[in-house]
Amino acid sequence: MPTLDDILEHIGEFDLYQKRAFFVLCLLSAAFTPIYVGIVFLGFIPEHHCRSPGVAQLRNRCDWSLEEELNYTLPKGETHGDAFTSQCKRYDVDWNATELSCINPLDFSTTYRNRSNIPLTACQDGWLYDFPGSSIVTEFNLVCEDAWKLDLFQSCVNVGFFVGSISIGYMADRFGRKRCLLITILINSISGVLMAFAPSYTWTVVFRLIQGLVSKGGWLTGYILITEFVGLSYRRTVGIVYQVAFTVGLLVLTAVAYAIPHWRWLQLAVTLPNFFFLLYYWCLPESPRWLIAQRENDKALKIIKRIAKGNRKKLPPSMQDLQSEEEMGDKPIPLFLDLVRTPQIRKHTLILMYSWFTSSVLYQGLIMHMGIGGGNIYLDFFYSALVEFPAAFILILTVDRIGRRHPWAAANLAAGAACLLTALVPEDLYWLKMTAACIGRMGITMCYEMICLVNAELYPTFLRNLGVLVCSSMCDIGGIITPFIVYRLADVWHELPLVVFAVIGLIDGGLVLLLPETKGKALPETIEDAENMHRQGRPKEKIIYLHVQTSDAATN
Repeated sequence: MPTLDDILEHIGEFDLYQKRAFFVLCLLSAAFTPIYVGIVFLGFIPEHHCRSPGVAQLRNRCDWSLEEELNYTLPKGETHGDAFTSQCKRYDVDWNATELSCINPLDFSTTYRNRSNIPLTACQDGWLYDFPGSSIVTEFNLVCEDAWKLDLFQSCVNVGFFVGSISIGYMADRFGRKRCLLITILINSISGVLMAFAPSYTWTVVFRLIQGLVSKGGWLTGYILITEFVGLSYRRTVGIVYQVAFTVGLLVLTAVAYAIPHWRWLQLAVTLPNFFFLLYYWCLPESPRWLIAQRENDKALKIIKRIAKGNRKKLPPSMQDLQSEEEMGDKPIPLFLDLVRTPQIRKHTLILMYSWFTSSVLYQGLIMHMGIGGGNIYLDFFYSALVEFPAAFILILTVDRIGRRHPWAAANLAAGAACLLTALVPEDLYWLKMTAACIGRMGITMCYEMICLVNAELYPTFLRNLGVLVCSSMCDIGGIITPFIVYRLADVWHELPLVVFAVIGLIDGGLVLLLPETKGKALPETIEDAENMHRQGRPKEKIIYLHVQTSDAATN
């Protein structure tokens, strides 16, 4: 009996029909960017200081410039021994007092000999922000004592990713890729619009959490869907380009955020296009590979004929004779226990979970660590996104020539070594420090793109979506703890987070070498196929024979 890969060789492995479907799914990949890293712009923290009653009137009376006003009325961090004093404290002074002079107005007091002795008080009247636009930080005053609320906002997104990855992975394997994808798109679109009109911080977090619950699961389901109806020789290309679309989304997000500096309008601008993805109901088919695994062969054959017609090919009659559901036995139901029941799949699951964790911590951590030093947020974000394109180009050139494992291990080792080098290079060698940081970002981007490709290739069809989403849930655990690694350890030593990243990356570089090579191998259809992937040199005919033999045995 021919496999789906055999059929695709005759009707087109990646022809016109698949290219159209792939293009529309790449739009979905690009649209995921604002949810994954949108906090950079939605939660932008501008320079700020306490609002002091009477200062504005005094400034107008004395005709001060903004620099003079801040110099005269703001407590200096170096004077009071606190770097955040100028942002979170103000002088306990009545600025409406008539005896205040326009030159050194604080010199009127004879009670305190210098500024360091003037008592300070909290920002009881709010803050002033040096930013022409708005963010959730400026609107809800998420600074100083409430700065942790911004961390909570982003942590809730990652919590949503974690819960959603597992639940949506199960639903996609149980009820179908397409149905699950459309439901996640609808919920994501509605909650994104509601977030733009949220009346309070609490509701903003609630709607963002809902977006997290469905958005990543939808993104990965789209990835699984496209890899399941293209041929073997094109799997790695569509997998890498699907993630390159995410990088394109980074560039688009930068431009849109620059043009729309107000967070509510920005949220609307990046959410409304998601409603167009509901047209996927008419544009995309269900995965024929999933339908075959569910013993719905009649539906699978209709979709295969639809693909053949779209590619202007004819399906050979010899490949239309699929076994009926009665002959194939019961449908396999994906279970979480299947991910650890057998020794090889258990090993794959544990290594892949750690690799997802590593990729998330290093990828997000390097972006956060880059932002600690300040600078132009738009240019920094734009340049860091550009580094990801060479990573995809290198993978396209290597994964089919060398394989998956060795480029993946090399990328992990390069990222870890680059993080260590960046930490140890002195500040006066800025060019070397930045070069090492770019190599680290490129290396971990390669790891991210590689793990999406390999993760889907190591699980049987009925378990594939669940396996990818459960393993990738560790990526969300990494996203939850990364801010604490970056900001808390940086208080001890600015480069300490990079040392931690180096250790994590180097360990992962060794672990991925324990996985089987998937270059040139058909996607496993059963548990037996996945267990035997570490055995080299199995001919294609043998794979088909084992699949048929196992299926027959299940009915006896």
